[in-house]
Amino acid sequence: MAENGRVVINLMTGHEDADKVTVVATAALTKGKPVAMFLTKEAVRLSLPGYADAIESAGAPPVQRLFEQYRDGGGELLACPICFQARALDESSLVSNARLAGATPLWDWIGEGATVFSY
Repeated sequence: MAENGRVVINLMTGHEDADKVTVVATAALTKGKPVAMFLTKEAVRLSLPGYADAIESAGAPPVQRLFEQYRDGGGELLACPICFQARALDESSLVSNARLAGATPLWDWIGEGATVFSY
């Protein structure tokens, strides 16, 4: 499989594990790599306005700022539709760089290979 420079981060937590949420792919974006966060379980809430704003991890930059940098750098949030709907969340409220996208759209985004991180 050819490496296409894409980076996928599978994130499963939100407020319940702030340390994991602070791991954002802004470094890959600064290197010019296309980056998508695949949000599953409670992490789908990160695709909604204001959710990241209240997350703090001692000694880490504010998650709100990291998510703004991620968005401004072109990072995408792909929220698992099954996880999103199971939590009765409002799709019309997604932040500008988020969309509902399950396994098939994720495979399409990955294309010919990607570096994957899972948190």
